[in-house]
Amino acid sequence: MLTPERHRLILDLLKERHSVKIHELVDLTNTSESTIRRDLTQLEEDKYLKRIHGGAALLQGKLKEPNVSEKSAKNLQQKKMIASEAAALIEEGDCIFLDAGTTTLQMVEYLSPEKEIVVVTNGLTVIEPLLSKGIKTYLIGGFLKPSTGAMIGRGALTALEQYRFDKCFLGVNGIHVELGYTTPDPEEAAMKMTALKLSREKYVLADYSKFGEIAFSRIAQLSEAKIITDEGEDEVLYPYTKNTAIKVVNT
Repeated sequence: MLTPERHRLILDLLKERHSVKIHELVDLTNTSESTIRRDLTQLEEDKYLKRIHGGAALLQGKLKEPNVSEKSAKNLQQKKMIASEAAALIEEGDCIFLDAGTTTLQMVEYLSPEKEIVVVTNGLTVIEPLLSKGIKTYLIGGFLKPSTGAMIGRGALTALEQYRFDKCFLGVNGIHVELGYTTPDPEEAAMKMTALKLSREKYVLADYSKFGEIAFSRIAQLSEAKIITDEGEDEVLYPYTKNTAIKVVNT
């Protein structure tokens, strides 16, 4: 079977199933595992799919953005582990920025009210759990985006620029070796980009599903933040470790 025909079969099956295992593709194309791995590598480089442990998955649409309820329910255990690791980095006296991500929301559970810290956020869903812990909190004003509960827009950016942070913790929709951190909404991307510039230490919290994804709006290059993730498979992470620091949480 010629290479273009194998690629077509692989992509057709991915469109139907959204994810496939290598052994399924071996059976489908009647070729060797090494050949399929080369095919997947080529298709990933051409941005048709992303490699996952033991197979491949279809890339999401550039503008696709689940709402808060959908994102909160996805990979919840992994998010909690990542959030716990991130919260452990916060020290007495820190001023931190938490954005409107669902993994950053999970961080609040692990913040100690006994530490004297200040939190600035543009995430409406983060406010109540922070206040219930008695943590000093500033909410960035602006336009409230209904689907994510994020404050965005010119007013939010102007307010954010008044602060300086010891650390920032951001969520993203996509992490790609060449194209860096991305998110579907340009206005949310601008908030995240600004928070990075205003912070001494910068962290992106992302479960394994974000690797290889590419969303519409660029936030920053990989080297501009350290990634905290739960994905420990060398096959997936190796290309990223050359571009940024990655902390893998043992789940």
